[in-house]
Amino acid sequence: MSAKSVKGADTALFQLEGKPSWGAATPQALQHVLAMLVGNITPPILIAQLLQLPEEEKILLMQAAMVIGGITTLIQLFPIMGFGMGLPNVMGVAFAYMPILTAIGMSYGIRAIFGAQLVGAFSSIFIGLAMGKIRKFFPPIVSGTVVLSIGLSLYGTAINYMAGGNANADNFGEPKYWLIALITLAVTLACNLFGKGYVKVSGMLIGIGAGYILSMVFGGMVKFEGVATANWIALPRFVHWGLEFHPSAILAMIIMYIVQAVQTIGDVSSTAIGAFNREAADKEIGGAIMGQGICGMLGALIGGLPTDPYSQNVGLIVTTKVVAKRVFVIVGVIMIVAGLCPKFGAVMTTIPYPVLGGATVTVFAAITMSGIQLITEQPMNYRNKMIVGISLALGVGITTASKSLQFASQDIRNIIGNSPIVLSFLVSFLLNIIVPADDTAEQD
Repeated sequence: MSAKSVKGADTALFQLEGKPSWGAATPQALQHVLAMLVGNITPPILIAQLLQLPEEEKILLMQAAMVIGGITTLIQLFPIMGFGMGLPNVMGVAFAYMPILTAIGMSYGIRAIFGAQLVGAFSSIFIGLAMGKIRKFFPPIVSGTVVLSIGLSLYGTAINYMAGGNANADNFGEPKYWLIALITLAVTLACNLFGKGYVKVSGMLIGIGAGYILSMVFGGMVKFEGVATANWIALPRFVHWGLEFHPSAILAMIIMYIVQAVQTIGDVSSTAIGAFNREAADKEIGGAIMGQGICGMLGALIGGLPTDPYSQNVGLIVTTKVVAKRVFVIVGVIMIVAGLCPKFGAVMTTIPYPVLGGATVTVFAAITMSGIQLITEQPMNYRNKMIVGISLALGVGITTASKSLQFASQDIRNIIGNSPIVLSFLVSFLLNIIVPADDTAEQD
């Protein structure tokens, strides 16, 4: 859709400080909510299942994800003391953190996740303040390598869920799980590739709906017991899980916040160029990163996992040119209201794991291809090929060969042995500094 195709378009929709009517703004806001909804609630579901949390705590994690996503969206829209970018965007729990959150959770538990997040988010405030000076150390060859390693590391999670998830260990890989997952994937792709307007931006939601209905047909896969007992209204619980601070977990999370800052640069730049036809200012980029930092700290205290700008919503902004702040105020408020309703979270927990797997594999594929796209922004000469290749070889290779670090300390194993992201980042970052620059043409 373009600005001209928005029926009955109120011209104020296309002005940052415009005041479109609520009737014109609300449908645009709902479109953004639909585009981000599944991506926001899926990471807490995955973490809860991985750590085998009880149903009540799974709902709490989803509540917090909606609340912190809404708060972060509003802070980014209306900066406070430099925290926030002042541009429209939709923030939600980031898939990119999943490998690190998984590694920390499996090693130390959920308390360590939030302890590391609290410290890591605080450090990102300093990253935002210094972004103008340190931005040159994160060229596309480094940021792309890291994004690519994130995408690759998530595929195992997607396949695990497509085959039934850990909760179905006794019949893991049963044909019905694959059927449901593949139909969910097919519907999602069909909407994304051939759909238009609302259908296109809501492809994942429609795919999940199709998979959900099919799961109900099979029987026994969708259980509503938790929905009946869930409250209608409840506030997130402050420091419900507690906080634990482990040096290796904190270091891994700080590195992940650095990586995420690099991705945020791309999302903010895309918004500024696509919606306003200008480059993003350092103040806007730094404010966006600082906004993520302060909200990451708040999230750690209420159970909201780390957030980032959602690329699908950036794409929606660029496509429609709808940038009025009023639209995104509605988005933020809807997210917060949904987060205050445990009944909503309980309904979301009924989604079977094969359905989640079939839908999210498209997200993981998009992350992987974003990494490749970033890498190819620089010429693929011998220098750059080796930086990417060696970084991935060590990062992915050591993670795959789990016993390769058996004689290393536990902290070392926790930092680089459980996820390829940290080591891929460190190797690409150091090689890019050490190896002399080479701008020669691409090599076969």
